Amino acid sequence: MIVVATADFELYHDVVADLRDRGVAFTTVEPGEEIPDRAKVVVVAPTDELDVPAGVETVVASAGESRRAVEEAVSVLRGGGGRTVVGVDPGTRPGVAVLSGDTVVAAFHVPLSEAVETVRREVEDSPDAVVRVGDGARLQGSTIVNELEDVTVELVDETGTTPYLGTGARGMGDVLAAVNIARMSGEVVDSRDIEPTQGELQRIKDESRRVSDDNRTIDERLARRVAAGDLTVDEALTEHRGGSDAENGDAENGGADET
Repeated sequence: MIVVATADFELYHDVVADLRDRGVAFTTVEPGEEIPDRAKVVVVAPTDELDVPAGVETVVASAGESRRAVEEAVSVLRGGGGRTVVGVDPGTRPGVAVLSGDTVVAAFHVPLSEAVETVRREVEDSPDAVVRVGDGARLQGSTIVNELEDVTVELVDETGTTPYLGTGARGMGDVLAAVNIARMSGEVVDSRDIEPTQGELQRIKDESRRVSDDNRTIDERLARRVAAGDLTVDEALTEHRGGSDAENGDAENGGADET
């Protein structure tokens, strides 16, 4: 059982709310009260003073760290204490799964532009963390690998990591694949080549025409920037429209006198 034993009202409120959202059984006691016999982990603030029985783990957290505290407490409760491992299934909306030992403590499905920051946030308090990135979606995966610094990154063969999805599970495939990727060892890498092939550039161009509301296709220069993760397809289309408008304006004013 998880016990919340803190006099810090903000921490107490947030931890209790997070535990209820997760459906985790817990109890609360006032600091100084006896810890229940069934307790396995106690959540406290740095300013709390209490005697914790032998064999009971203590999670210390400040206000604003409730999610991290709950993840750590749940991991202890389920016997999943261990190294933090983040699995990433790359793509335009990567799946990201955070494991503590064998326990999945957090999961995300975010735009590519938010993936690296999401990973950094999850590993910032874990000096021995490892990030495992699937080797599919090469361009998006390379962007993620190349932007991650000061953390061990492994490239994982993601063959067979996406499970069959039954009715009602739409959209979960990337996250479940990320969980499987996190549980597989890979090759440690510092960077990955992101030079796009002509086929990859053409697919980006085709995608720009598909999503454009004016049947517009971006040029190769912009397609390369999309491939490198500098722009989204929508941003590239906006820049392409701006460039076209400027060119049209120059053409219309082409006969202007020079002084």
